[in-house]
Order: sequence, then C-alpha cells, then structure tokens
Amino acid sequence: MIKTKNNIPKFPDSYAGIEASKYDNQTWMERNQKRTTIKCVEYLFDEKLGETDKIDQKSSMVMLDLGCGTGFSSETLIDFGFRTISIDILYDMLTIARNKKKSSVPNLELILADINYLPIKSNCIDHIISVSAYNFIAHKAKNITDKQKILFNTAKYLHEILKPSGRTIIEFYPETDSELDLFSKSFTNNGFEGFLIKNNPNQKSGQTFLLLKKRT
Repeated sequence: MIKTKNNIPKFPDSYAGIEASKYDNQTWMERNQKRTTIKCVEYLFDEKLGETDKIDQKSSMVMLDLGCGTGFSSETLIDFGFRTISIDILYDMLTIARNKKKSSVPNLELILADINYLPIKSNCIDHIISVSAYNFIAHKAKNITDKQKILFNTAKYLHEILKPSGRTIIEFYPETDSELDLFSKSFTNNGFEGFLIKNNPNQKSGQTFLLLKKRT
C-alpha cells in the first residue's frame, strides 16, 4: 500500500489498480474492518444516544455504508440483516466488491459515487456508518477553507437523507485535536448531536468514533 511520510495511506493511489487487490487480499485488513463494523453497529444502538428502534428490527432498516471499499463492512452489515446501500468513489475497489457479491444477496446495492454527491433522496436512510473512509472526503481541498466547506456540505446532506430518527456512526483517524474539532463541528452545525469515543483516550490522534443522531 502506498503511504505518505506519516505512514498514512495516500488517497486515491493506495486503493487504485493493483493496490485494490492487495488491499482486499490482506487477512488482517478484513478482520479489522469487519471488527470495526460490528463495533459501529453496537454504537448505533448505544443507550447514551437515547431510545431508538430495536436491533431485532434491522431487517426493515436501510443502512448506508459510506466508503465501502471492497465490501468488508457491507458484508458484515448484510450478515446483521440490514438492507444495505454501499457507496464508493473508487472504481477498482467497488468492482472487487461487485465481483464478490453473491446473486443470492438482494439486500445489497453497490453504487459508484462520491460521498459528497450522493444519488439518494431525502429522508430515506435509517442509519449511516463509515469505516476508515471519512478521512478522505476532503482529499481535494486546497486549503482549510475548502476543507471546512466540503465537510459542512457533506454533513448537511447526510442530515437531509436521514430519517428523523436516523443515526450516524463515523469511524476515522483525525491527526490532531483541531482536525477532530473540524469534523465534529461540521455535524453539530448541521443538525446533529452526539459524542465521540476514542480507542485510546490519551491519544490525540488515532481511531475515533463519532456517535451522532439528528437533533430533536
């Protein structure tokens, strides 16, 4: 996998062409992505976010998987029983996901699209998760102002497509407290409320989960 000087995957180069196949063939990657997806589902129904539909009603829920990659997270959501719409901007990654999709899985729809411009109608998604992909939505930003605008507009649209009781779990890797604050405010300034959980509370960077719901 192609990485930057800070050992961070380079987007989109780290996930294009042969790199997509390398990614999909890494057993540890599959294990980590699926484990993280399970944790995201658990957080969806965290009692600290308040009451919500019970997890045993998941077969009637439409889940949006943002940045599905080669499908590790989507496979896990299907195993849970969710009707799943999976989005990715990278053709090579999504092609692998499509090739792995079984014809006997009607509850999975794979769409090639940009997270910032989703072809989804308002008020039709029950819940959203994003596993290790949200870091890259502003990869084209030329400066901090561009990044703020992209994050703001994306959060605004996610709020629009969610149903009133919808929830969103974002798992990502902010590099600094200021970057974490930037991502968090993009949601709280667009009708979301919630809290964050860090994998290591004493670490400024590293794995972070945003647990969010529409503000009532």
